[in-house]
Amino acid sequence: MTESADAPFAPPRLRSIGITSPLRWIGSGFADMLAAPAASLFYGSVLAVMGWALVTHYGGAIGLALTTGFLLIGPFLAVGIYDCSRQLTDDRRVDFPRTLTAWRANRPAIGFYALILMLSLAVWMRVSVVLVALLVPNGFESLVEFVELIARSPGMWAFLAIYLGIGAILAAFSFAISAIALPMLLDRTEMDAISAMIASFKAICENPRPMTVWAVLIVALIGAGFASWFAGLVVTVPLVGHATWHAYRDIVEPA
Repeated sequence: MTESADAPFAPPRLRSIGITSPLRWIGSGFADMLAAPAASLFYGSVLAVMGWALVTHYGGAIGLALTTGFLLIGPFLAVGIYDCSRQLTDDRRVDFPRTLTAWRANRPAIGFYALILMLSLAVWMRVSVVLVALLVPNGFESLVEFVELIARSPGMWAFLAIYLGIGAILAAFSFAISAIALPMLLDRTEMDAISAMIASFKAICENPRPMTVWAVLIVALIGAGFASWFAGLVVTVPLVGHATWHAYRDIVEPA
């Protein structure tokens, strides 16, 4: 025990993965959903209701920023889903109440990580409001009105391209530091947030093509959930969450 506690911190060792690995993660995530349907659908339902509530109660630029910024804080909101998969990986029956407080296993690191994600969301909200004020002088009251405005005003396509371009940069940053970071923090309580973010960034640098495929799959699945007026998030959010756990297990060698 003493030797283990005094041992220097060793960065996690990463594996190279194939370009089809993300499809395998999706398959493993679906299997986890079937193994723990109640817990999976609970988390999916909570996030779907959160998304619907944001759109219903916040309009204009703030509502648009909160809706599109959903992806930035998604990794933290899925901590309970990661814990479900961790318990299944250990051949245990899912203890649902435990998943609700799974973040306590590494409270300082996960809390610090959540703070960084919240700051990135705050930055995006400010940028979003400024872009709408500059490029959409008349504004809009709701997301439905925003979609209608884009459909009937060709000039809005320039705004949409700029908006999505800047949003993609922030989303790429969030993905780079979170692709495997939170599952790692949950699984390795000795890990600190900065080390986990660095490991996540290195995993993308060492596996650029498969991780790009994984990012596209995440955007497609969550986008499908949004397109169904958030109902699809009930399924797509836990699917992505479970798959993210398997991405971490596939990329990072056991301690």
